[in-house]
Amino acid sequence: MKKILPFLLIVFFGCDKESVWLKTVNASGLIEQINKHKGSEAVLINFWATYCAPCIEEFPMIVDLSNKYKDKGMKVYFVSADWLDREKEVLDFLVGKGVEGLSFMKEEGNDNNFINEISREWSGALPFTIVYDKNGNLSDFWEMEKNKNRFESAIIKALKS
Repeated sequence: MKKILPFLLIVFFGCDKESVWLKTVNASGLIEQINKHKGSEAVLINFWATYCAPCIEEFPMIVDLSNKYKDKGMKVYFVSADWLDREKEVLDFLVGKGVEGLSFMKEEGNDNNFINEISREWSGALPFTIVYDKNGNLSDFWEMEKNKNRFESAIIKALKS
């Protein structure tokens, strides 16, 4: 028993926990999360889904930009539009792409209300990216897949606020 206890303690406390936390969120909860960064960090939110080919295509580039700009005051969140029964697939995808920290899944329900609360300019098309400056003001947004230059120019603009 004395030999098993240290082993169990190492296994229980010593193993790396998942580096990604996936939280179900509605639009109000997401806006609340954005507001937590007001005054300290700019925020980029990418809405995506595992069934969306353009989302998957641009995903690694966004992760790279997140890593590049996180120490410069940019926080990136990913919000999956997948159904909640695909939570494991979403989590596996995020882990596989090297995402760390908090990510979200959109709460199931009235998609139109969610979309309109996030941005009245958003048609609901994926991917959708929205950027807030350090003061919490909307800085930029776009639908559909974009290139690295488009993302980087939006990030730099938001960081200069």
